[in-house]
Amino acid sequence: MTILATKITPLTQPTTRSPGPESLLARIGNTPLLDLSFFAQRAGVAPGVQLMAKAEWFNLSGSVKARPALRIVEEAERRGELTPDKVLIDSSSGNTAIAYAMIGAIKGYRVRLVMPGNVSAERKALVKAYGAELVETDPLEGPDGAIQVVREMVAREPERYFYANQYDNDANWRAHFETTGPEIWRQTRGRITHLVVGLGTTGTFTGVGRYLKQRNPAVQLVAIQPEDEMTGIEGLKHLATAIVPGIYDPTLADRFVTVDAETAWETSRRLAREAGLFVGFSAGAAVASAIKVARELTEGLVVTVLPDDGSKYVSLGIFD
Repeated sequence: MTILATKITPLTQPTTRSPGPESLLARIGNTPLLDLSFFAQRAGVAPGVQLMAKAEWFNLSGSVKARPALRIVEEAERRGELTPDKVLIDSSSGNTAIAYAMIGAIKGYRVRLVMPGNVSAERKALVKAYGAELVETDPLEGPDGAIQVVREMVAREPERYFYANQYDNDANWRAHFETTGPEIWRQTRGRITHLVVGLGTTGTFTGVGRYLKQRNPAVQLVAIQPEDEMTGIEGLKHLATAIVPGIYDPTLADRFVTVDAETAWETSRRLAREAGLFVGFSAGAAVASAIKVARELTEGLVVTVLPDDGSKYVSLGIFD
């Protein structure tokens, strides 16, 4: 397995005068790009097509969501919206919550996070481990139910909270436009032909997609969604039946692909057992979808993003 890495300026530069806890935040960004072409070829992809994937669990807090969470917090600090007397609040299906909790612990902010009650036990435990307060909502209402609860809490006490609002906050996609996109472009030496990324908050797809289209309009942007509203894949939204994030750009995708839950689970298991990559459910969905796109090609370089590793999913039993 080939690992490609390029030195990138992190979102937050460590200070040379006082290497305190905030210097840890420089560990966010500059993640490796893994060559999964061998895995893709076993699944019928032509030898002339490369499949590469960003290993986002190398970020501090263990997921791609560390990038937008940090950008959201830093922009709010600069604008004076997040101050020591405010409680940072947001809804999340897990990874952004963990990132907020970690950043809050480093920076000294109180953090309250609203998550559907059916997210994995590991995600709940990690949020609490960083000292954040967890509010669980009706599992049947999913991420949209958590969004509604946060909005109600903020409406009742607007002066108490800084509402990070990852779904509507432009800092979300800008984090990827300024870091993830440039990293992919440099690590592929501009040879990327297809980007295949899941739609959740849509920040990764929007930010990376806009950057790549700016560098080369011919790059094809492929958006992944669950096959229907009943398909539960943590981190992905079926936009036709969900609250559409305010940052979503409906004109950006060149095409859409869908993935079912069993294919996502099975691909996660195969990556662990055949490639030595222990990744999460949405990462399995990403690789399965990228292979689907790559099978249609005779040459090209397909890139996808692996949001996290598999450590937060063990209790769900998919690796048994």
